[in-house]
Amino acid sequence: MPIPGDPRGLDGLALVAGRRIGAEAETRLGDLQAIDRRAQLKKRDAGLDCLILLVADTEFNRRVLQQHREALRGNYPLDTKEILAALGHGDAPSDDGIIVL
Repeated sequence: MPIPGDPRGLDGLALVAGRRIGAEAETRLGDLQAIDRRAQLKKRDAGLDCLILLVADTEFNRRVLQQHREALRGNYPLDTKEILAALGHGDAPSDDGIIVL
């Protein structure tokens, strides 16, 4: 974080096509509101252009996302295929999103 003394960090940071893209990784989804709140604060405080939530591809996480994906779509409109397609072409994703890996 660019704030002196701030102990928070991003799980990943990349510069793609002039845009700062941050990544937050979650191995097991729990309190989605808390995960989103922490991630959005990091996005703001790190001055990111784009935030990608990386979610481990487990049966549990897929079930949680199936039940709650639409509630997260406001802050994370893009899905895995859209994000990886953009990155595969050397472009930055057009918006924030969730990748399940």
